[in-house]
Amino acid sequence: MAQILVVEDNPMNMELAVDLLETYGYEVTPAEDGFEALERVKEKKFDLILLDMQLPGMDGPEVLGKLKADPKTAAIPVVALTAHAMSGDEARFIEAGCAGYISKPIDVHQFKPTVAQYIK
Repeated sequence: MAQILVVEDNPMNMELAVDLLETYGYEVTPAEDGFEALERVKEKKFDLILLDMQLPGMDGPEVLGKLKADPKTAAIPVVALTAHAMSGDEARFIEAGCAGYISKPIDVHQFKPTVAQYIK
């Protein structure tokens, strides 16, 4: 069973993502901010990280940079989960090291196949 870390500070978005992912058969670990996310990756090996780009304290790009700089977590695919749906945002997040991009609100019909493509 694939392990997915969901980093999201909005409780409703977190609940939706966790509920959907668990329905698909994934084991999900939630983290409410970047600091908690960096603690969780020390405790468990994840197959995928869904990372909100707008987090309090330490934003998504900063968390991404720390994950990619650490040899223990650098290979984990990180998918940006963000309400930033401006032109060029997807390319910017991919250039920063994200494997992909999911815009919010989550499209429940596209979420499963999108997530599945990043699970090895």
